[in-house]
Amino acid sequence: MKYGKKTLKNGLRVLTIPMEGTQIVTVMILVGAGSRYENEKEAGLSHFVEHMFFKGTAKRPTTLDISEELDAVGGEFNAFTFKDKTLYYAKVDAKHFETALDVISDIFLNSKIEAAEIEKEKGTILQELNMYEDTPIRTVADVFENLLYKNNPLGREIIGIKKTIQSFRRKEFIRYLKNSYLANNTIICVAGKLNEKKALLAIKKYFSSMQRKKIKKFPPVKDSQRQPAVKIKFKKTDQTHFILGARAYKENHPQRFALSLLAVILGGNMSSRLFIEVREKLGLAYYVKTGIEAYADCGYLATQVGVEHKNLELATKTILQEYRKIANLKVGEKELQKAKDFIKGKSLMDLEASDEVAMFFAGQEIKKRKILTPGEIFEKIDKVTSTDILEVAREIFSQSKFNLAIIGPHQNAKKIRALLR
Repeated sequence: MKYGKKTLKNGLRVLTIPMEGTQIVTVMILVGAGSRYENEKEAGLSHFVEHMFFKGTAKRPTTLDISEELDAVGGEFNAFTFKDKTLYYAKVDAKHFETALDVISDIFLNSKIEAAEIEKEKGTILQELNMYEDTPIRTVADVFENLLYKNNPLGREIIGIKKTIQSFRRKEFIRYLKNSYLANNTIICVAGKLNEKKALLAIKKYFSSMQRKKIKKFPPVKDSQRQPAVKIKFKKTDQTHFILGARAYKENHPQRFALSLLAVILGGNMSSRLFIEVREKLGLAYYVKTGIEAYADCGYLATQVGVEHKNLELATKTILQEYRKIANLKVGEKELQKAKDFIKGKSLMDLEASDEVAMFFAGQEIKKRKILTPGEIFEKIDKVTSTDILEVAREIFSQSKFNLAIIGPHQNAKKIRALLR
């Protein structure tokens, strides 16, 4: 898969990825600003900005004006705020490329951010926060990251807290945009059926006037963990949701490919060790999944499960048993090859869609790393050996690095912490 890259005079980076066999094109804007760049008074502002971008511009004064124009061509559009980035995209029939670019660039560059709309949107976001609070299968990840990164913005929820959400005024939005939404902190990516020359000219027309400025840095994570840790969010639920994991590698670590394979083998699919052991053999859970998360300066591997309250201890012990087993016995060649083929097959299916392709390339570029094509990543995955998996497992599954986050009607953290020793 080939791609083109052009950096404009103001530092804005443009990626173009032509795809054969599709009639669709995605226009994506990715900015290197998210919740980990916020101070305590700004908690939730990155996410709030994303909402305000759909409230109207001078050219399209209302939310309806924005949505109607893309709905009229059958377009798909959305935005997402992460801890280290925010993205906006529109996905349309390629013949409507200019419409998609015009709308997405308009909301990104010209949103009015009106005071009256800010006040109204506070109610919407507070309801979004309440919805998450009623969804422990989702919020347990926030509890886990708060446990790992308690004294860092990375440990806060992206959406913020009620106090800060209610406090925001227009001046905070304008200051935030001037300091974060910068040309040299932004990537425009176009993927799908496209004319690269035409796309580049259009992007230059819209974005050449963006300002560049020194990019704000985030406070780095300081890992001082010396013993296992537990965090319980007491809540009367019908099911206990928990995440059990360990600190691992930052996003550009050379062992990240071995770590990805380790996660797949443990709980990445329906034939993985933990899925078979926890769900099929013991019948403890409906869902069990292991994955990894990586940031610029830190990361982790973790398994999430939902169980009956009484089965928390057994499920925890079972997961720990599998962690320790894989840290002591080499993975067989057949099992390792299956994991490699799973990652490659899943990746290829995802990359059939132009929005996934845009995110694949822009997601690497925003981190200012050398972009690896799918083929280059597959080569690195193929080079991972059973010895590599064993070394990674031994390194991260030490007792001092285990962390357990729980949502449910539990209170005795001391007893639960003893399980991790």
